[in-house]
Amino acid sequence: MEPIDIFKALSNETRLSILQWLKEPEKHFPKQGAHLPKEVSVKGGVCVGDIQEKANVSQSTVSQYLNTMQKAGLLESVRYGQWTYYRRNEEVISKLASYFKTEI
Repeated sequence: MEPIDIFKALSNETRLSILQWLKEPEKHFPKQGAHLPKEVSVKGGVCVGDIQEKANVSQSTVSQYLNTMQKAGLLESVRYGQWTYYRRNEEVISKLASYFKTEI
């Protein structure tokens, strides 16, 4: 975990919102379950298209945001066919919380 990379990733309001939405995907992406493949539903995750729709930004922008967050370690992804599904990396988020408690 590189805290500075995480802080950079979260310095954008939309990226921070995405991380918050993914904390409770059932609440923020209610139609997600309708087309979520069984293989993905076991691990959880939200389709890029659903995130893009809720964020109200272009496909390229949301892809860039998700990539930034994944490189920082905040998100994990799983690919199923042509679709990519994202979920929070709770292990890294927990380490970040510990970092705040002990280092800041």
